[in-house]
Amino acid sequence: MVAALFVRKRNHYAALGVDCYDFDRDALTWQGGCPGIFHPPCRSWSQLSHMAKPRPGEKELAIWAMQKVREFGGVVEHPYNSRLWAHSGCLGFGLRDQYGGVLVPVMQSWFGHRAPKRTSLYIVGPVPEIPYVADAPTVTTVERMGRAERERTPEQFASWLVELAERCR
Repeated sequence: MVAALFVRKRNHYAALGVDCYDFDRDALTWQGGCPGIFHPPCRSWSQLSHMAKPRPGEKELAIWAMQKVREFGGVVEHPYNSRLWAHSGCLGFGLRDQYGGVLVPVMQSWFGHRAPKRTSLYIVGPVPEIPYVADAPTVTTVERMGRAERERTPEQFASWLVELAERCR
């Protein structure tokens, strides 16, 4: 079993047999016991955080996600330049930290995203081969996408993340 936390209500994880925690289900009620795929809100940690209007306690969700992935294994997905990485003591790309976690950069366009969305994955477990796709087709920029599409995990990426998390047991 794998859990996906902080996901949109309409997501690809449910069809993959993943235990999903959306806003209504409240990820903070997750008891652990299996690897997780964590998508905590990023606006408090982004380069444009000074313009963000997060809900009270929203920034702390990413810190909680880092604690849980370090305890149960899995992956935290956040923007490439997220300030969460430095705050959490990540050593840099490709370097394992004291918790066994490693930061890995990916482009979501390699997994079918319509925009070249730069993303970092903090993986506590074995790092799989990354399916790099040179010149992955993109048709727009993230800034030109609606919020739902920007935030939605592409189906191919969700499937790959589930396989990754399953190896983290």
